[in-house]
Amino acid sequence: MNRAVVAAMTEAGETADTLAAQVGVDPKTAARWASHGRIPRPQTRRRVAAVLGREVTELWPDVLKRREPAWFRRWVDIEREAVALRWFELAWVPGLLQTEAYARATLAGEKLTTDDVGRLVEARLQRQAILRRENPPMLVVVLDEMVLRRSAYGNRSLMREQCEHLVACAAQPTTAIHIVPASVGMYSGLGGPFILAELDDGSVLGHADSQTEAKIIDQSTEVATLGRRWERIRGESLSRTQSLELIREAAASWT
Repeated sequence: MNRAVVAAMTEAGETADTLAAQVGVDPKTAARWASHGRIPRPQTRRRVAAVLGREVTELWPDVLKRREPAWFRRWVDIEREAVALRWFELAWVPGLLQTEAYARATLAGEKLTTDDVGRLVEARLQRQAILRRENPPMLVVVLDEMVLRRSAYGNRSLMREQCEHLVACAAQPTTAIHIVPASVGMYSGLGGPFILAELDDGSVLGHADSQTEAKIIDQSTEVATLGRRWERIRGESLSRTQSLELIREAAASWT
């Protein structure tokens, strides 16, 4: 529980309903701000703080401790508010499902100091807290099979651990992992990875990454395009049970 938010609401005589009305959100969303780790987006944070007569940093001190790059923070805010995430990855295990060792391996070869790597890995692992909270988002992940087969600089134990971690994650009722098998050949996912985040008000935002930039997609036509692409990719993937069997087989192959 975020005791600072609860105390501020009590002192200001605000309930989730009254706070939501003043800030312009759904009462369920406002109620979640009393939970640890549920941080509103920047503009909303400022409105909430003004209504409660507090500073943003009093209510959410972790905002100043954020480890992720500044350019990525808007998406992390969206990720925290999402009630559902649909995530397709062509080359990597999604950050929300990575082990620490795998996360470090993804940064190998970059022009980063040891401190930089540690900061980025810590930020990635901190994001995973949304999957452990009381009301986690529904997470549906589709992975290309090569994500399971690609060696991490020859470190077989690292890949075995990562595949076993995926099995454990898939056992959670709010997480589903599907695999597009190598036998499919060419399919829509070869165009690149993306994420779709559904928010509490029913709106959907997208995120697409490239070698040079990450882009948040909020135009309805582009979001709809990603939605259609997701359906085609999902249609090429194995069932949840079949995918789990394939992940277990991949884990065993790295022994």
